[in-house]
Amino acid sequence: RQTLLFSATMPPPIKKLADRFLTNPKSVEVARPASKNENITQRLVETDSRKKRETLRDLIESENVSTAIIFCNRKTTVRELATSLKRHGMRASEIHGDMDQSSRIRELDRFKAGEINILVASDVAARGLDIKGVSHVFNFDVPWHPDDYVHRIGRTGRAGATGSAFTLVTKE
Repeated sequence: RQTLLFSATMPPPIKKLADRFLTNPKSVEVARPASKNENITQRLVETDSRKKRETLRDLIESENVSTAIIFCNRKTTVRELATSLKRHGMRASEIHGDMDQSSRIRELDRFKAGEINILVASDVAARGLDIKGVSHVFNFDVPWHPDDYVHRIGRTGRAGATGSAFTLVTKE
């Protein structure tokens, strides 16, 4: 039997776990750890914490967004932001860890089918999702860890395509 493990990052706790189960593993690296994808344009957007939603809406409207995933650090923020975007006429939905698997799959299918074009997500969507054609990633909240940033923005610019990633930052 052969076991293969693929990951965009290999933080020490995951490597330690993998080493327990793998015998004489071979490691193949295609890029330096936590290195950026050259196909993704990355931008930092400074804003006031009270104006984050407005700033995000302005970016979505001005950047010719076809499909976007917006990442938040908390499930409550995911729910509130998705509701706010819908109130402003955007075709948005949400995905987070409090949803059961069938609900998450249903929302992902709606996103892939183009029924919605904005998916507001917690980090449950940052790893393992391969959705073709995501034009933009927005970090509504700055991720807690550098590896999370790499995984989040990696939802765009896949398979040779280009993409854009915006991170909203406040003084806090």
